[in-house]
Amino acid sequence: MLQSLQKPITFAEFIKWKPDNKRYELHDGAIIEMPQPTGEHEDIVGFLSEKLTLEYVRINQPYSIPKTALVKSAESESAYSPDILLLNRSNLLNEPLWQKESTVTMGASIPLVIEVVSTNWRDDYYKKYGEYEGIGIPEYWIVDYLALGPRKFVGSPKQPTISIYYLVDGEYQVSQFRGTDCIQSLIFPELSLTAEEIFQAVSI
Repeated sequence: MLQSLQKPITFAEFIKWKPDNKRYELHDGAIIEMPQPTGEHEDIVGFLSEKLTLEYVRINQPYSIPKTALVKSAESESAYSPDILLLNRSNLLNEPLWQKESTVTMGASIPLVIEVVSTNWRDDYYKKYGEYEGIGIPEYWIVDYLALGPRKFVGSPKQPTISIYYLVDGEYQVSQFRGTDCIQSLIFPELSLTAEEIFQAVSI
């Protein structure tokens, strides 16, 4: 990650400054340029986006997966660009930043976010975990296909792991999936997908 500016800025300043040709996030007032993802990372993002789209169309839910929308925390000057952001379109009329900034701030608008882990794994496991919980996002997946995270999340010895956080009484509870474990999603309870199938989505 590259911190682009030293002086803390507001979200409004970030949106005014943000160019269209690169991906940036705002972390507590600091602009962070996100590194170009690897092909394997994009393989998994594409695979999951396709599977989730097929599922929400099948069950006729008013969802969509935008390309570059942001998730904004109301409690800090932070705004994130998740690898996969599932939107509930029926709540977007209530979002004050949606029309002009394509930014969502309410848990009711965000059934699910997914982060595919790369070198900035600490952000996914700690920083974004806390922010997404505070926003009230019902479900948060961390897909750690390279087992980069700490052993308390990916086991010892480390192995590729999917951690799914479910919001229960305002706090996240986690379940972890590896190998042939079938993913258990509260948002998509009939989704038939194993952890191994997700990890095997990378190009050979």
